[in-house]
Amino acid sequence: MVTEGITTPGAGWRRAGGSDVAGDGVRAHGTGRRRKGRRGGRRGRGGEVPMVEEADFTSYYGRPIIKPPVWKSPDVPLYLFLGGAAGSSAILGAIADLTGRPALTRVSRLTAGGGSILSVVFLIHDLGRPERFLHMLRVIKPTSPLSIGSYILAPFSAAAGATAAVELLGWFPRLKRFGGVVAGLFGGPLATYTGVLLANTAVPSWHAPHRELPFVFGGSAMAAGGGVTMVFTPVAEAGPSRKMAVTGAAIELAVVHRVENGFGIVSEPFHTGRAGTLLRAAKACTAAGAGLTLLTGRSRAGAVVSGVLLAAGSLLTRFGVFEAGMASAKDPKYTVVPQRERMAARAAQNGHASTVSR
Repeated sequence: MVTEGITTPGAGWRRAGGSDVAGDGVRAHGTGRRRKGRRGGRRGRGGEVPMVEEADFTSYYGRPIIKPPVWKSPDVPLYLFLGGAAGSSAILGAIADLTGRPALTRVSRLTAGGGSILSVVFLIHDLGRPERFLHMLRVIKPTSPLSIGSYILAPFSAAAGATAAVELLGWFPRLKRFGGVVAGLFGGPLATYTGVLLANTAVPSWHAPHRELPFVFGGSAMAAGGGVTMVFTPVAEAGPSRKMAVTGAAIELAVVHRVENGFGIVSEPFHTGRAGTLLRAAKACTAAGAGLTLLTGRSRAGAVVSGVLLAAGSLLTRFGVFEAGMASAKDPKYTVVPQRERMAARAAQNGHASTVSR
């Protein structure tokens, strides 16, 4: 039986351990009625009461309805965090270079270069073999976020890494500026494409907020890049870092609230379990970091504390979103319930259209 692109083996009903299992993978226990005795509690009309238990969502042979991603933790969440922080730092580095802030320029370039290299290391570790990353560059597929992302990550890492190296060595000042501009141009797409990548999967809690996730990751990247560069930059030159950090934190908090509350049952994994704990901690760190930046960001101690909090909030956000998606992929109800709601809505719409046409 095929429903909305999800194929389940077999159709109709089958008996499994005394329970009826429908072809869509939903198990229903005791769906009939039986007569209660005197101690049977509240009676319905004619002495009968319905004995319907809540549906137990499962799937054939105990398998999930969709296949959870094979991405590993902490490799992928760290890749998401480091890539975002590197992308926003590269943008800060280009701005600082053009506005005459040498200390912020140096810190931003080193942060972008180090973050890009480490993100590639974690990505390759998740892939298992280095050549798999190179294989992704053999073909470019415009409809694939993974393919486009590979062509964003590769030139960004090369430009940011080379710029950081010549910054450390003090060679080729013109090459530093050129590399910094190239890295800055790719920084924005790098910070946001991973949100598109997650949303393009069939994972319910990632796919439903497909418009919001890029903004979550972009705002989180701005908070992280601004926070990290605030920690290591003199306060007099860190104005762009403070502005980027506060703006990114505001975007992140606003859009995460929408993701957590605007998508019905598939928003539930963002509140529960490990993901809920991580995201609550992330929001606390991000809000505190942004507040301290506004109040004490112009003092050295305030800049360090607020920068650390903002970076920690960004890191926890990536782990929380990752865990929420994995949880929704493993529980069949997050696939079945929205699917039934969409089917019911289409049926009602078609029925209304038929009535109007008559």
